[in-house]
Amino acid sequence: MDKLPQNPFQFFVLLLFFASGFASGQSGDNVSITLADLQSLKALKSEFIDSKGFLKSWNDTGSRACSGDWVGIKCVKGQVIAVQLPWKGLGGKISEKIGQLQGLRRLSLHDNGLTGPVPNSLASLPNLRGVYLFNNRLSGSIPASIGRCPVLQTLDLSKNQLTGTIFPSIANSTRLYRLNLSFNLISGSIPVSLSLSPSLTFLALQYNNLSGSVPDSWGSGTENKTYQLQILNLDHNLISGKIPTSLSKLGSLEMLSLSHNRFNGTIPNELGALSKLQMLDLSDNVINGKIPESIDKLQNLSVLNLKNNHFNGQIPETLGDISTIAQLDLSNNNFSGEIPNSLSKLPQLTSFNVSLNNLSGLVPLLLSKKFNSSSFVGNRQLCGYSPSFPCPSPPPHQILPSPSQDGSKHRHHKFSTKDITLIAAGALLVVLLLLCCALLYCLIKRKAKAKGVNGKNATQAKAVPALGAEVEAVGEAGGKLVHFDGPFIFAANDLLCATAEIMGKSMYGTIYKASLEDGNHVVVKRLREKMAKGQKEFEAEVAELGKIRHPNILALRAYYLGPKGEKLLVFDHMPNGSLASFLHARGPETAVTWPTRMKIAMGVTRGLYYLHTQENIIHGNLTSSNVLLDEQSNPKISDVGLSRLMTTAANANVIATEGSLGYRAPELSKVKNATTKTNIYSLGVIILELLTGKSPSEGTDGVDLPQWVASIVKEEWTNEVFDVELMREDTFNSSDELLNTLKLALHCVDPSPAARPEAKHVLQQLEEIKPELVAISGDDGAKDSSKCDKRTSYMSELD
Repeated sequence: MDKLPQNPFQFFVLLLFFASGFASGQSGDNVSITLADLQSLKALKSEFIDSKGFLKSWNDTGSRACSGDWVGIKCVKGQVIAVQLPWKGLGGKISEKIGQLQGLRRLSLHDNGLTGPVPNSLASLPNLRGVYLFNNRLSGSIPASIGRCPVLQTLDLSKNQLTGTIFPSIANSTRLYRLNLSFNLISGSIPVSLSLSPSLTFLALQYNNLSGSVPDSWGSGTENKTYQLQILNLDHNLISGKIPTSLSKLGSLEMLSLSHNRFNGTIPNELGALSKLQMLDLSDNVINGKIPESIDKLQNLSVLNLKNNHFNGQIPETLGDISTIAQLDLSNNNFSGEIPNSLSKLPQLTSFNVSLNNLSGLVPLLLSKKFNSSSFVGNRQLCGYSPSFPCPSPPPHQILPSPSQDGSKHRHHKFSTKDITLIAAGALLVVLLLLCCALLYCLIKRKAKAKGVNGKNATQAKAVPALGAEVEAVGEAGGKLVHFDGPFIFAANDLLCATAEIMGKSMYGTIYKASLEDGNHVVVKRLREKMAKGQKEFEAEVAELGKIRHPNILALRAYYLGPKGEKLLVFDHMPNGSLASFLHARGPETAVTWPTRMKIAMGVTRGLYYLHTQENIIHGNLTSSNVLLDEQSNPKISDVGLSRLMTTAANANVIATEGSLGYRAPELSKVKNATTKTNIYSLGVIILELLTGKSPSEGTDGVDLPQWVASIVKEEWTNEVFDVELMREDTFNSSDELLNTLKLALHCVDPSPAARPEAKHVLQQLEEIKPELVAISGDDGAKDSSKCDKRTSYMSELD
């Protein structure tokens, strides 16, 4: 390259590229390794189980150990400074002789199958800065001596089988900024020393057996010190007591998660001082009292989860002043009174739940339209959110005011019983006449339509029915066909007698390509028996799905209910098939250019953003197989809202299957329900597919695609990350775009849901990376959305 990159992220990545030396092999200084370091490495190898043979290069002489030939070893002046062997399938133990590597700065053995204890000898390494041993099967307790490492910055022992307690000395290093001990079996209480550390920015202790109370000494260690803690996660433990008021001193805190513990008492009013807080999760505790008035000071709050507690009082009107709230869950508490109308004006609200409380009154109209009944059920005096829970009609108004009401001295005529009988009979006669006229009109119209669809009137057969119009109530087969708007209509018999070929199968059912007699093609999804909801509930849900129209959502055009309970869904046919086959099953002569890949990424993101913000739909199975492409390779997300048609058990099976395909967010193994953030994780995997050309389960050394990419970027940066096809293109002019898109994708697949961006922000960043595609996509969308209501214009959604 003839000039230095201007983009900071690109410059950082290029530094990794050259500093690590993996562009042409392992890095080295061509100086012979010291005898002590050679003996230490041999001891390490002897206790490792190298089933995949990655350590074959570690020969006996060690003459080229520091020349780049020994995999995973980096040296300076003959001393080993890094041992980096992640994702190598290693078993066995870590030798205590690792303490002889006196120059060691970084130990990275994460994502292997290592057992045994964490070596005590790590404490004797004066230059040790980073220890990455997560995702192994290490046991025993955390060495108390590890706090003696004077320059230790990162200690990540998460996802192991560690027991024992956290020793106070672990925070002795004044440079420790990241401590992750989550997903272990650690017990005891949280040391006070951790709450006094001014250097910690990330503290993750979730999913352990910690007990006792949380120290009330946060930010009290040293006067005039700025405490840097940004992430504090203590969820899924056995912690009790009150929420410490001293947490309010952590001015940099962005995420506070204390869920699934035994916290009691009330929320301290002082927490309103956490002006940078973006996520507050206090769910599944026994916290009581009211939501503090200071809550409206958290003007950066995106997630507020207080479900499954004992909160009472009214929901504060001031919650509606926090315009950044996207997820609000107050369910299963004792809140009373009405739902504040201010909540319906929250511009970014995509997830809302106040079920199982003591709320009353009318649900604000905008909230009842945006969220389904599950967000409001369990409030006996709440009404207006579903036809099943209408509000009681007000008492009828008097036709004329009484003299006492208007001050008139005149007496008004009172109708006799005979008068009332005559008026009622006349009104009934008028209603009967109107009904007869309406029925006659419908019979005439239906006869005309039936004539058209039977081929006797070709012009009529192309007519587009109104949304939800029932084109053929009963066909010759005895079923029921309901059409939504579309380019053409057809009779039930035409559909059932069409030539069909199986395109694939999924947990929802079998997918067919149906060729109608008039030459048109549709895709039919036959839902599996006993997996769909009952007919009444099914028809109510499918009617709503049939209204969804967006350029990047596959349109549901019709559905058919058979006489024996068969349920068929009819969609547009996409000639280019799925994104999965488009990327991974094409011939070598078919190229997919970088602009095409970016257009697909933008389109999928636009569709997802629309679902989250306009339809309140969480896609339960977003994969590249469920992204279909039209003639111009414009993407359309399929299987939208199908989870609403299925039973709970069927949806659980879909989520479980999604995990095996490599698209499942890590938290789904715990929460069991898809969210907007699990959708973002799946979107990130799809973007990584577009960048790498790899499917999530292929060619990644037995690990999932996000982990494989992350390991390459962090440990062994090479051109292997990007699809070889992209590297054949003139991509040097697009190198910034590739790197920035990679950075965005890795942000989307962050293991922490709170760290992932919203769909809106993903779309904005993609459009900034490739702005020349925005106008093109906008034009395509305008053509398709001209037939729909205002909700279909994604351009207006971003205003």
